[in-house]
Amino acid sequence: MLTQHTRALIAAALCCGAVATSHAAGVDLEKLMGAGAKAGKALTLSDSEVVASANDACAYSDKENKVAPAGDKYAVRLAKIVEGLDNDDGMKLSFKAYLTPDVNAFAMANGCVRVFSGLMDMASDDEIRGVIGHEIGHVKLGHSKAKQRAALLASAARDGAALNGKVGEYAKGQLGDIAESVINAQFSQKEESAADAYGYRFMVRHKYDPNAMVTLFRKMPGAGGLTSSHPASATRTKNIEAMIRKGG
Repeated sequence: MLTQHTRALIAAALCCGAVATSHAAGVDLEKLMGAGAKAGKALTLSDSEVVASANDACAYSDKENKVAPAGDKYAVRLAKIVEGLDNDDGMKLSFKAYLTPDVNAFAMANGCVRVFSGLMDMASDDEIRGVIGHEIGHVKLGHSKAKQRAALLASAARDGAALNGKVGEYAKGQLGDIAESVINAQFSQKEESAADAYGYRFMVRHKYDPNAMVTLFRKMPGAGGLTSSHPASATRTKNIEAMIRKGG
Protein backbone atom coordinates (compact mmCIF):
# COMPACT_ATOMS: atom_id res chain seq x y z
CA MET A 1 0.00 0.00 0.00
CA LEU A 2 1.26 3.48 -0.89
CA THR A 3 1.95 5.81 2.01
CA GLN A 4 0.37 9.25 2.08
CA HIS A 5 3.85 10.74 1.61
CA THR A 6 4.50 8.69 -1.53
CA ARG A 7 1.08 9.59 -2.95
CA ALA A 8 1.91 13.26 -2.42
CA LEU A 9 5.21 12.83 -4.23
CA ILE A 10 3.51 11.18 -7.21
CA ALA A 11 0.90 13.93 -7.38
CA ALA A 12 3.59 16.60 -7.25
CA ALA A 13 5.54 14.93 -10.02
CA LEU A 14 2.55 14.74 -12.33
CA CYS A 15 0.97 18.15 -11.72
CA CYS A 16 1.46 21.59 -13.24
CA GLY A 17 3.20 20.45 -16.43
CA ALA A 18 6.28 19.38 -14.49
CA VAL A 19 6.90 16.39 -16.77
CA ALA A 20 8.22 17.53 -20.13
CA THR A 21 5.72 17.04 -22.95
CA SER A 22 8.15 15.07 -25.09
CA HIS A 23 8.54 12.44 -22.34
CA ALA A 24 5.13 12.46 -20.64
CA ALA A 25 3.79 9.50 -22.62
CA GLY A 26 6.82 7.42 -21.63
CA VAL A 27 6.53 7.81 -17.86
CA ASP A 28 6.40 4.40 -16.13
CA LEU A 29 3.85 4.87 -13.33
CA GLU A 30 4.96 1.76 -11.42
CA LYS A 31 8.55 2.94 -11.53
CA LEU A 32 7.44 6.41 -10.52
CA MET A 33 5.61 5.06 -7.46
CA GLY A 34 8.62 3.02 -6.42
CA ALA A 35 10.85 6.04 -6.75
CA GLY A 36 8.69 8.32 -4.64
CA ALA A 37 10.61 7.98 -1.40
CA LYS A 38 13.99 8.24 -3.15
CA ALA A 39 12.99 11.44 -4.89
CA GLY A 40 11.70 12.97 -1.67
CA LYS A 41 14.77 15.17 -1.19
CA ALA A 42 13.60 17.26 -4.15
CA LEU A 43 10.83 18.55 -1.91
CA THR A 44 13.36 19.90 0.58
CA LEU A 45 15.90 21.34 -1.82
CA SER A 46 17.34 24.59 -0.56
CA ASP A 47 16.80 27.77 -2.53
CA SER A 48 20.50 27.81 -3.43
CA GLU A 49 20.24 24.29 -4.87
CA VAL A 50 17.18 25.25 -6.91
CA VAL A 51 18.93 28.36 -8.24
CA ALA A 52 22.01 26.29 -9.10
CA SER A 53 19.89 23.89 -11.14
CA ALA A 54 18.25 26.89 -12.85
CA ASN A 55 21.71 28.20 -13.76
CA ASP A 56 22.45 24.90 -15.49
CA ALA A 57 19.05 24.69 -17.17
CA CYS A 58 19.35 28.25 -18.49
CA ALA A 59 22.85 27.59 -19.84
CA TYR A 60 21.54 24.46 -21.55
CA SER A 61 18.66 26.42 -23.09
CA ASP A 62 21.09 29.05 -24.38
CA LYS A 63 23.13 26.32 -26.09
CA GLU A 64 20.06 24.73 -27.66
CA ASN A 65 18.68 28.01 -29.03
CA LYS A 66 20.19 30.63 -31.30
CA VAL A 67 21.04 33.59 -29.08
CA ALA A 68 21.06 36.98 -30.80
CA PRO A 69 24.71 38.09 -30.90
CA ALA A 70 25.89 41.54 -29.87
CA GLY A 71 25.05 43.98 -32.63
CA ASP A 72 22.09 41.96 -33.89
CA LYS A 73 18.96 44.10 -34.19
CA TYR A 74 17.07 42.00 -31.64
CA ALA A 75 19.92 42.12 -29.13
CA VAL A 76 20.26 45.89 -29.59
CA ARG A 77 16.54 46.45 -29.18
CA LEU A 78 16.24 44.20 -26.12
CA ALA A 79 19.18 45.98 -24.47
CA LYS A 80 17.34 49.27 -24.96
CA ILE A 81 14.08 47.84 -23.63
CA VAL A 82 15.64 46.48 -20.42
CA GLU A 83 18.12 49.26 -19.76
CA GLY A 84 18.52 49.71 -16.01
CA LEU A 85 16.78 46.43 -15.14
CA ASP A 86 19.81 44.21 -14.45
CA ASN A 87 19.09 44.53 -10.74
CA ASP A 88 15.42 45.04 -10.01
CA ASP A 89 13.41 44.59 -6.83
CA GLY A 90 16.19 42.56 -5.23
CA MET A 91 16.62 40.29 -8.25
CA LYS A 92 19.72 39.98 -10.41
CA LEU A 93 18.39 39.59 -13.95
CA SER A 94 20.09 38.39 -17.13
CA PHE A 95 18.48 39.17 -20.50
CA LYS A 96 19.00 37.59 -23.92
CA ALA A 97 17.00 37.37 -27.14
CA TYR A 98 16.43 34.06 -28.92
CA LEU A 99 16.25 34.13 -32.71
CA THR A 100 13.13 32.04 -33.20
CA PRO A 101 9.70 32.84 -34.68
CA ASP A 102 7.92 31.50 -31.61
CA VAL A 103 5.88 34.05 -29.68
CA ASN A 104 7.29 33.37 -26.24
CA ALA A 105 9.36 34.55 -23.28
CA PHE A 106 10.32 33.02 -19.96
CA ALA A 107 12.15 33.66 -16.70
CA MET A 108 13.78 31.05 -14.49
CA ALA A 109 14.34 30.98 -10.74
CA ASN A 110 17.88 32.36 -11.14
CA GLY A 111 16.70 35.53 -12.92
CA CYS A 112 17.50 34.22 -16.40
CA VAL A 113 15.07 36.08 -18.72
CA ARG A 114 14.79 35.14 -22.39
CA VAL A 115 12.64 36.91 -25.01
CA PHE A 116 11.94 35.28 -28.38
CA SER A 117 12.25 37.29 -31.59
CA GLY A 118 8.77 36.16 -32.64
CA LEU A 119 7.34 38.06 -29.67
CA MET A 120 9.52 41.07 -30.40
CA ASP A 121 8.25 41.17 -34.00
CA MET A 122 4.64 41.58 -32.89
CA ALA A 123 5.01 43.65 -29.71
CA SER A 124 5.90 47.23 -28.89
CA ASP A 125 8.69 48.03 -26.44
CA ASP A 126 6.27 48.58 -23.56
CA GLU A 127 4.32 45.42 -24.43
CA ILE A 128 7.56 43.46 -24.15
CA ARG A 129 8.28 45.20 -20.83
CA GLY A 130 4.83 44.10 -19.66
CA VAL A 131 5.67 40.48 -20.50
CA ILE A 132 9.02 40.81 -18.71
CA GLY A 133 7.32 42.31 -15.65
CA HIS A 134 4.89 39.40 -15.57
CA GLU A 135 7.63 36.79 -16.01
CA ILE A 136 9.90 38.18 -13.31
CA GLY A 137 6.79 38.41 -11.13
CA HIS A 138 6.68 34.61 -11.18
CA VAL A 139 10.32 34.63 -10.03
CA LYS A 140 9.83 37.23 -7.28
CA LEU A 141 6.70 35.53 -5.97
CA GLY A 142 8.37 32.12 -5.76
CA HIS A 143 6.33 30.44 -8.51
CA SER A 144 9.41 29.74 -10.65
CA LYS A 145 11.27 28.08 -7.78
CA ALA A 146 8.27 25.83 -7.17
CA LYS A 147 8.26 24.77 -10.83
CA GLN A 148 12.01 24.14 -10.72
CA ARG A 149 11.57 21.90 -7.67
CA ALA A 150 8.72 20.06 -9.39
CA ALA A 151 10.84 19.54 -12.51
CA LEU A 152 13.71 18.11 -10.44
CA LEU A 153 11.31 15.79 -8.61
CA ALA A 154 9.73 14.59 -11.85
CA SER A 155 13.12 13.96 -13.43
CA ALA A 156 14.35 12.01 -10.39
CA ALA A 157 11.14 10.01 -10.04
CA ARG A 158 11.02 9.18 -13.74
CA ASP A 159 14.42 7.49 -13.56
CA GLY A 160 14.00 6.04 -10.08
CA ALA A 161 17.08 7.93 -8.96
CA ALA A 162 17.85 9.49 -5.61
CA LEU A 163 19.38 12.92 -5.58
CA ASN A 164 21.54 12.06 -2.56
CA GLY A 165 22.90 15.56 -2.27
CA LYS A 166 24.26 15.58 -5.84
CA VAL A 167 21.66 17.89 -7.31
CA GLY A 168 23.99 19.56 -9.79
CA GLU A 169 25.41 16.29 -11.12
CA TYR A 170 21.99 14.71 -11.47
CA ALA A 171 20.38 17.74 -13.06
CA LYS A 172 23.05 18.03 -15.72
CA GLY A 173 22.11 14.57 -16.97
CA GLN A 174 18.51 15.66 -17.35
CA LEU A 175 18.88 19.30 -18.35
CA GLY A 176 16.81 19.02 -21.52
CA ASP A 177 13.82 17.67 -19.60
CA ILE A 178 14.20 20.15 -16.77
CA ALA A 179 14.66 23.21 -19.00
CA GLU A 180 11.67 22.27 -21.16
CA SER A 181 9.54 21.58 -18.09
CA VAL A 182 10.28 24.96 -16.54
CA ILE A 183 9.95 26.96 -19.77
CA ASN A 184 6.59 25.36 -20.59
CA ALA A 185 5.29 25.08 -17.02
CA GLN A 186 1.61 25.76 -16.50
CA PHE A 187 0.75 28.27 -13.79
CA SER A 188 -2.49 28.32 -11.83
CA GLN A 189 -5.04 31.10 -12.31
CA LYS A 190 -4.09 32.44 -8.88
CA GLU A 191 -0.40 32.52 -9.83
CA GLU A 192 -1.15 34.20 -13.17
CA SER A 193 -3.27 36.85 -11.47
CA ALA A 194 -0.55 37.50 -8.90
CA ALA A 195 2.08 37.80 -11.65
CA ASP A 196 -0.21 40.17 -13.59
CA ALA A 197 -0.53 42.37 -10.51
CA TYR A 198 3.23 42.31 -10.05
CA GLY A 199 3.69 43.15 -13.74
CA TYR A 200 1.34 46.11 -13.40
CA ARG A 201 3.28 47.44 -10.38
CA PHE A 202 6.53 46.86 -12.29
CA MET A 203 5.25 48.98 -15.18
CA VAL A 204 4.09 51.79 -12.88
CA ARG A 205 7.29 51.74 -10.82
CA HIS A 206 9.42 52.20 -13.93
CA LYS A 207 7.02 54.69 -15.54
CA TYR A 208 6.23 52.40 -18.47
CA ASP A 209 2.73 52.42 -19.95
CA PRO A 210 0.69 49.72 -18.12
CA ASN A 211 -1.94 49.83 -20.88
CA ALA A 212 0.59 47.87 -22.95
CA MET A 213 -0.25 44.77 -20.90
CA VAL A 214 -3.83 44.99 -22.16
CA THR A 215 -2.96 45.71 -25.79
CA LEU A 216 -0.59 42.73 -25.87
CA PHE A 217 -3.31 40.40 -24.59
CA ARG A 218 -5.45 41.51 -27.52
CA LYS A 219 -2.64 40.81 -29.99
CA MET A 220 -1.79 37.35 -28.70
CA PRO A 221 -2.42 34.38 -30.99
CA GLY A 222 -5.07 31.96 -29.82
CA ALA A 223 -2.76 29.02 -29.14
CA GLY A 224 0.88 28.07 -28.80
CA GLY A 225 3.88 29.84 -27.38
CA LEU A 226 3.26 32.30 -24.60
CA THR A 227 -0.48 31.63 -24.47
CA SER A 228 0.10 27.93 -23.86
CA SER A 229 2.04 28.44 -20.62
CA HIS A 230 0.37 31.74 -19.72
CA PRO A 231 -3.16 31.59 -21.18
CA ALA A 232 -4.71 35.01 -21.64
CA SER A 233 -8.30 35.45 -20.51
CA ALA A 234 -10.98 38.10 -20.52
CA THR A 235 -10.91 38.06 -16.72
CA ARG A 236 -7.18 38.73 -16.56
CA THR A 237 -7.54 41.57 -19.04
CA LYS A 238 -10.39 43.10 -17.03
CA ASN A 239 -8.38 42.80 -13.82
CA ILE A 240 -5.47 44.71 -15.35
CA GLU A 241 -7.82 47.36 -16.74
CA ALA A 242 -9.32 47.74 -13.25
CA MET A 243 -5.85 48.24 -11.75
CA ILE A 244 -5.11 50.89 -14.37
CA ARG A 245 -8.37 52.73 -13.61
CA LYS A 246 -7.65 52.72 -9.87
CA GLY A 247 -4.03 53.74 -10.37
CA GLY A 248 -1.29 53.55 -7.78
